Amino acid sequence: GGGDRRMEVRLYSNHKEREQFDNMADLYSIIKTTLHLEKALMRDAISAEEYKSAFIKLALQYKTARQLTEKTVPDVRKFLVDYKLDALSVLSKLEAGVTDVVVPDDSPKTVAEAVQFFITAMDSLKLNMAAVDQLHPILTDLHERLCNITSLGVDFEGKHKIKTWLQRMNTMKASDELDEEQKRQLLFDLESAYTAFYNRLGKRDQPSTSSGGPTAMRM
Repeated sequence: GGGDRRMEVRLYSNHKEREQFDNMADLYSIIKTTLHLEKALMRDAISAEEYKSAFIKLALQYKTARQLTEKTVPDVRKFLVDYKLDALSVLSKLEAGVTDVVVPDDSPKTVAEAVQFFITAMDSLKLNMAAVDQLHPILTDLHERLCNITSLGVDFEGKHKIKTWLQRMNTMKASDELDEEQKRQLLFDLESAYTAFYNRLGKRDQPSTSSGGPTAMRM
């Protein structure tokens, strides 16, 4: 009867505590689901494209869950240990919001898109567009193109630098802006990565809109 329902275990004493508990449960569930997704990919149960599409949704959910659990879970790594989740490998991907899984595509179109995202990102910084919600989408698109261009090689440092910036931005609010020092460093990292990108691919893959090197292509 009705009395049985009141017998349930109380994990929280008020609405706020219940909400915090629900948010922590969501965080746990997102990390656990990402782990299952990685395993499915390793077993060839899903394709790289299916993995990427599911991962993007999970990364967005993770970002929201982290904002809601900032106070209750100050340290996610400790949270993983406390709840016996062996998920450090997926955590760094969720924090960056991008995955290193490759959908090989060395087509001139993808190379041209990578060039465009490099230029857009560098121009945005020069025009003082330094808010996270202005830069993050461009860097995400750039990172994805760089991962897919297999001729760059897995050791291409530009990829890792951009991923580090994405991880950093994911801990900030959308409206937060990079300070002068951060803007300068990101621009330097992008310019170095762009030069290395150009040198690594050689002129064979460069769009025919320019006859010069990276500087000429940036106008």
